[in-house]
Amino acid sequence: MSTPDYLEDYDRLCRRIEEEPLPQSVGALCEWAARSFGDRRALVFFEDDEALSYAELDRYANRLAASLLRMGAGKRTHVGVMLPNIPALPIAWIALAKLGAVMVPINIGYTARELAYVLADADVEFLVLDETCLEVLDALEEGSPAPADERTIVVGEPGRPGRRRWQELCAGGDDAFTPPEPVTGDDLLNIQYTSGTTGFPKGCMLPHRYWLILGKIAGMVDDPPIERILIAQPFFYMDPQWLLLMAAYRGGTAYVARRASASRFMQWIRDHRIQYCLFPEVVCKEPASDLDREHELRRVSTFGLRPDLHRALEERFGVVAREAYGMTEVGCALLMPVEAEDMVGSGSCGRPAPFRKCMVADDEGRPVPAGRTGELWVAGDGILRGYYNKPEANARAFSGEWFKTGDLFRRDDRGFYYIVGRVKDMIRRSGENISAAEVEAVLRAMPEIAEAAVVAVPDDRRKEEVKAYVVLRPGIERTSLPPERIIAFCGERLARFKVPRYIEYRDSLPKTPSDKVAKEKLVAEKSDLRLGSFDRVDGTWR
Repeated sequence: MSTPDYLEDYDRLCRRIEEEPLPQSVGALCEWAARSFGDRRALVFFEDDEALSYAELDRYANRLAASLLRMGAGKRTHVGVMLPNIPALPIAWIALAKLGAVMVPINIGYTARELAYVLADADVEFLVLDETCLEVLDALEEGSPAPADERTIVVGEPGRPGRRRWQELCAGGDDAFTPPEPVTGDDLLNIQYTSGTTGFPKGCMLPHRYWLILGKIAGMVDDPPIERILIAQPFFYMDPQWLLLMAAYRGGTAYVARRASASRFMQWIRDHRIQYCLFPEVVCKEPASDLDREHELRRVSTFGLRPDLHRALEERFGVVAREAYGMTEVGCALLMPVEAEDMVGSGSCGRPAPFRKCMVADDEGRPVPAGRTGELWVAGDGILRGYYNKPEANARAFSGEWFKTGDLFRRDDRGFYYIVGRVKDMIRRSGENISAAEVEAVLRAMPEIAEAAVVAVPDDRRKEEVKAYVVLRPGIERTSLPPERIIAFCGERLARFKVPRYIEYRDSLPKTPSDKVAKEKLVAEKSDLRLGSFDRVDGTWR
């Protein structure tokens, strides 16, 4: 089969991106952007009528970094950041990057149990949070690992004496800041939590180089440069962080929504003349409109879009949509060339991105021939340095330089990769990664429940929903533990997006020879996994 000309162009682009030197650090990139673009807007929080220029972002980050240094934070200090999509979050991230400290982003939807886990697991020494999160912080049990009040910084009212005010720290620092120790691309910048493959969330140790590479790949694909980018995801996830750096490389502006909304998404695109965004599949479920093609989008990225929807998306919205494959651990691993119109609807995620090597491997770690299915392994500069304080997980996840993604892939003769399925025991709901093992652990904590198994249920709107199979302890009747009680119990211990939508009672669960739950048998029992379940959204049995 002949090689399209665009693949040669793509290979040249990859080489150019790899050969151009990276900035020394994320802080250095933002300083360069402040010098280069000055009063040009870096971030617009359009729902709150707030904006930051590149110069302002750099100046506020310098002030905060200087204030944190006086408070005792320094290089390698772990700082939890629990903020919604407000200017304080990117300012905090850049300030920590300049200081050489480490940001631990925390989901604002976490319960006290989940917050306590992250604070302890990541060895958080300082905490920056919004006043709306104080109720969860104050609900932590006595002896929990929460930082002391004098190391707790609140955006808004602090709630009690002793806590520090964000506004005072940003006003009281110096406009210029020099870190006491040099910060380089090898230094750790984030401990970014991901559900991973098993158990509770694990903290990915991501260095400055990880973010610099991600932002550079995204920023250098388009010529002329993208000027207006939409950020519609929470900043405590990885995507908004690299989207900000994508803008910084080219002097673009990132328009930030307070929270995701499928119904308002295309209106945001039109109102702010957005040229690039991550396009959620759920937007395709919205009613068609005569305005669907009234926009300035030049390109959108999709992740795991159903092949049959790909062409329909392009035709309905009149936009170039290109697949990619990435994960928190490795950043961007596969990328579809913008010119690859012949691959639309193929189901392919593309070819290896700049700085990345990819291999489809068998159980022994040997590359499999084209057309054969195996696990995708990824290696390259700037991938995660491992999971924080998880030596056993690291031993399972790495083989030398290679990271095992847990996803099943095949590769064709032209070097395009196709995702086949998941090794991981994880549910993907509206862009959220939910560890089945974590939800199962909460369910098993109920005294009445003997066993629990959690699986994904396909859903047109959310992509997947959470279903829980529960086996009650001997002598416990189902009437004494109605589904509403199970849901309420989970709601007190899990973020709302993790709470099972469907509950099904079982007398027993199918097992493997090693006495593990055979989830594939559960899933194969019926074509519609919703049947026989209580649906907490509809409040009915299906």
